[in-house]
Amino acid sequence: MYYRGRFAPSPTGALHGGSLVAALGSWLRARQAGGRWLVRMDDIDPPRVVPGSAASILDTLHVHGLVPDEAVLYQSARETAYRAAFEHLRAQGDVFACWCSRNDLSVHGGVHRDGQCVAPAKHGRRPAWRLRVPQVTVRFDDGLQGMQEQDLQAEVGDFVLLRADGCWSYHLACVVDDAFQGITEVVRGCDLLDSTPRQIYLQQRLGLPTPRYLHLPLVLRAEGGGKLSKSTRDLPLQADTPMHNLRLALQALGLPDAHGCDCGAILTQAITGFDVLVMRHRQAMAWPADTSRPGRM
Repeated sequence: MYYRGRFAPSPTGALHGGSLVAALGSWLRARQAGGRWLVRMDDIDPPRVVPGSAASILDTLHVHGLVPDEAVLYQSARETAYRAAFEHLRAQGDVFACWCSRNDLSVHGGVHRDGQCVAPAKHGRRPAWRLRVPQVTVRFDDGLQGMQEQDLQAEVGDFVLLRADGCWSYHLACVVDDAFQGITEVVRGCDLLDSTPRQIYLQQRLGLPTPRYLHLPLVLRAEGGGKLSKSTRDLPLQADTPMHNLRLALQALGLPDAHGCDCGAILTQAITGFDVLVMRHRQAMAWPADTSRPGRM
């Protein structure tokens, strides 16, 4: 099958080191396979979207030589597709309206099970819509993390597909768009490993293909050890030092220091040297605390 990979950032801030590693890892897998690399903008949650960050992310990727092979897909323009998938699930009896809050579910361990709401319908207030999760164990063989297994009902329960504020869930949008774009392998960070069984089950209920999955080790700060994140306001990448940033990202991926006069030359070397097996026993990857300029290591 012709390889199609993707990078799907959320436009909630500027690109940081962890995002660059994820983008680079997915780009390298696509290039090694002689396939195509796509970028999808996960902008389905308007309250979290930072104005201008989508354009900033695309500009930063371009400066680092990571240019998508097709037009960028914006999830904010995909309402019709998500609604169609939702109605398909509703026709099968897979979804139900729910007025349960987190406080309501706290006495049940925070998990909603068996399609049984603990809160009554609240007239005049829109419900959330959940997927009904039966007793099912989802298994998949991750390309880097190995065999994974999750008892979906016990560990996750009935999960939300459409929020009460009208926003579609990440899981539904991701599944619908991966199928629409013909993605054959999803390369992303290990922070999303726990989400994969939910997405596989959704694919099964919607009759959609399941791509391969490869979850990269988390990228942590060298100082403090926490995961690089926009929510913790980690420093964004400096666009005027792309070669320096690429070398750091390649080191995080287990590649030796690359030499070249520009980003293209560095990336060309990386295509032949990238090997996911090098990372197989790594739980995390380190990113220097201050990489805003070369020499600040």
